[in-house]
Amino acid sequence: MRKDLLTIGEVNTDDIEKILEKGLCYKKEKEQGKTSCPLIGKSLGMLFEKASTRTRVSFEVAMYQLGGQAIFLTPLETQLGRGESIADTAKVLSRYLDGMVVRTFSQKTLEEFAECSSIPVINGLTDMHHPCQGLSDLFTIKEKKGGFRGIRLAYLGDGNNVAHSLIEGSSKVGMDIVLACPKGYEPNKEIVDKAMNDAKKNGCRIEVLNDPVEAVEDVDVLYTDVWTSMGQESEKKQRIDTFKDYQINQQIVNRAKKDVMVMHCLPAYRGKEITAEVIDGPNSVVFEQAENRLYVEKAILDIYLGSSLKG
Repeated sequence: MRKDLLTIGEVNTDDIEKILEKGLCYKKEKEQGKTSCPLIGKSLGMLFEKASTRTRVSFEVAMYQLGGQAIFLTPLETQLGRGESIADTAKVLSRYLDGMVVRTFSQKTLEEFAECSSIPVINGLTDMHHPCQGLSDLFTIKEKKGGFRGIRLAYLGDGNNVAHSLIEGSSKVGMDIVLACPKGYEPNKEIVDKAMNDAKKNGCRIEVLNDPVEAVEDVDVLYTDVWTSMGQESEKKQRIDTFKDYQINQQIVNRAKKDVMVMHCLPAYRGKEITAEVIDGPNSVVFEQAENRLYVEKAILDIYLGSSLKG
């Protein structure tokens, strides 16, 4: 396993399964009222340029429950805000901490931090990837559907960071994925092309369409995300008009399988990308999906910080 978790595309299938299995162990622990603390004495730095609810809280709670501590940082609260370089910051923090979660805009910034760091660096979200979300989504699908073979996921909306991680994750575990995006908003071609190679090896398909109705026919999982991501606020009005036909509503749900599972990584804007009727309806697993972030991130922290990767 690599030192860092920057994208799902860099994690092999066996290691994905290890993360999911360990996540299940932690979920069972909670249900049984048990606790294990493999990270006693460990410290996690959390450097966030972007606002966060689920990522911040789930990682802080995960680290606490594993016996360690989490230290939350923003650029304005560190010397990064006064011009200290990413490289120098990474080298210094590596001497204090046992791991880092970095949530930033640019994937290149994350990669530079990881390259200059001697401790594991975990991607807490960039504009291109959201691997912790994607791994948690795989966990939820496996838990609810029993596995990935024969499962078909339809993603409606923007070909964004979440879409990229879902594409990479699906291709690794052998799950079919079809994405319906407006023209000009499709996922990154390089990411899709690389995932296509994994999909061929693992016997699954990746499709990118523009027609949302075609995409959702007889699927097992329906997934959507916000139409306007952080940093795109100036495009909000245009995006609402462009994406209006990509809403997950009851009519779309009715075109999928009867037991279709509806997912959303949150935050949700009800009446935009998904209706209240659907997100609160019987097919929705959205809030359990959010809960599962905790268990999968405990697994990630256990594996990456609890190993001998630090050196």
